[in-house]
Amino acid sequence: MTTKPEVLFVCVHNAGRSQMAAALLQHYGLGRIAVRSAGSAPAEKVNPAAAGALAEWGLDITAEVPSKLTTEDVEASDVVITMGCGDTCPVFPGKRYLDWQLDDPAGQGLEAVRPIRDEIDRRVRGLVAELLDQG
Repeated sequence: MTTKPEVLFVCVHNAGRSQMAAALLQHYGLGRIAVRSAGSAPAEKVNPAAAGALAEWGLDITAEVPSKLTTEDVEASDVVITMGCGDTCPVFPGKRYLDWQLDDPAGQGLEAVRPIRDEIDRRVRGLVAELLDQG
């Protein structure tokens, strides 16, 4: 029996990129992957353009609340994917770290956020295939 892989998405405000990635991974993972997201300096609320971009695909993140990155979040995760938080993320041996260089949707309109959403979607689909094909 294999354990469910755990993935943590981290961006500075936990309001755009990491929230979109978490929602997409939950959607594609169908409960087979545990998903977390956090930020080093969380915003008050989810980025409305990020929420709008996902709403176009039928995914609702408007009820999500940006959360502060904790050491426990990183310790519990198998894969930690940073999206611009730099070296504020704690590093533990035995964890897999990926850094996805993505434009920040903060302050952007829906037109600018769609390509970011599409790139996150492409990467998340690849991650799902990789994580679920390992077993």
